[in-house]
Amino acid sequence: MSSRLTGVGVGPGDPELVTVKGVNALRAAGVVVVPVMDTGERGRAEATVLHYVPAEKVVRVVFALNERSDRGRRVAAWDAAGERVAQLLREHGSVAFATIGDPNVYSTFTYLAQTVAALVAGTVVETVPGITAMQDLAARSGAVLTEGTEPLVLVPVTAGAAVLKDALAGPGTVVAYKFGRQAGEVAEALRETGRLDGAVWGCALGLEAESIRPAAELDGTPLPYLSTLIAPARRDGGRGGKL
Repeated sequence: MSSRLTGVGVGPGDPELVTVKGVNALRAAGVVVVPVMDTGERGRAEATVLHYVPAEKVVRVVFALNERSDRGRRVAAWDAAGERVAQLLREHGSVAFATIGDPNVYSTFTYLAQTVAALVAGTVVETVPGITAMQDLAARSGAVLTEGTEPLVLVPVTAGAAVLKDALAGPGTVVAYKFGRQAGEVAEALRETGRLDGAVWGCALGLEAESIRPAAELDGTPLPYLSTLIAPARRDGGRGGKL
């Protein structure tokens, strides 16, 4: 039988936002892998998973999640993580990889699946979608992501402030991920493009440390890395004006 590697989206942190299909996939797998930056850490994915599967079924695998400056070190860490998951796949036949958000949206799972598929011949790779941070922030803040013909642009601020400014200059709603360390640049970009009013940011959604605030309150103070921003499209045409 083929080995099966399943990327399971477990949402932004609130365990109630894991789908029924996601829970079933976690429970059906022989072992559940959760990504961590070090073996002593309990990450957001693991904390969510433990609501649905016993701790003895969960395996922490270290990934160089924040390594950007040393390519050699990053590649070596990825290779080691891939080898570890491949070993688990050979032992158990099926492995679920829990990732915050969705496994097809800026997820560690993308790179892992490529590595493992090359190491274990015949591996079947599949994904179970998860609720994203932008959806959760929209629900908790009341921000509407899109109406009518409006486009939706998702930008990782790690790509640079210029990419964000280009998106904000456009006609649609802009969502910015991973902007906490560049909060000052984001605030400046919102002001320069006239997109500050109505914009909102949030972090630790669904958790005790949750914070959801108007973007107008951004003062340049660094925020948690996994902060999310929604800058809704300009809507001046009244109800249904974008249809």
